[in-house]
Amino acid sequence: MGYVIVGLGNPEGEYAKTRHNAGRMAVELLAKEEGFPEFTQRKTAQALVSEGIINDEKVTLVLPEVAMNHSGKSLPAFIKSKPALKKLLVVRDELDLPLSVLKMTMPGRGSGGHKGVESIMRALKSKEFVQIKIGISAETAKGKLKKPTAGEPVIKHVIGKFKPSEEASLKSTLARTTDVMRLFIGGDSQAAFMKANTK
Repeated sequence: MGYVIVGLGNPEGEYAKTRHNAGRMAVELLAKEEGFPEFTQRKTAQALVSEGIINDEKVTLVLPEVAMNHSGKSLPAFIKSKPALKKLLVVRDELDLPLSVLKMTMPGRGSGGHKGVESIMRALKSKEFVQIKIGISAETAKGKLKKPTAGEPVIKHVIGKFKPSEEASLKSTLARTTDVMRLFIGGDSQAAFMKANTK
């Protein structure tokens, strides 16, 4: 039983490189860095899939090809038992964190209002999996979070693209995310949590 790493986002096209696709971008970067084969369509799972080996472990990278709010539809094809949940990692964006910050959460934590994660929890009937949250909001000069708070502005923000001024920070954050994923796959959860949760 190998690891399953899920990068949440909306299908590419108009949503490519948007804030809501930060998780998807991180998993695509991991595939590139590790020389995985090109992602191919797995119709039964409604997902793009690439498989390879990292740290001597079989790894399946999954990019759901459904709207974010229905991401759970892609998971039952890969997670078929409770033990499999221990090797599931969901990588997703987080509105309540600034762009330079990651947070890794223990199994059993909630969705934090993230619709893609809620869909996965419903589909698997479980919260017992690890999440990596990638911050997507800006900060003021004083380090205060700068984000919309409700309704239409939130939607516009998350499906908006990153600004050119944010590119360097995004690149650094995604690189750190792939490092955290490797530690998790290598079985060193403590090191993974430390690297993710230390700015």
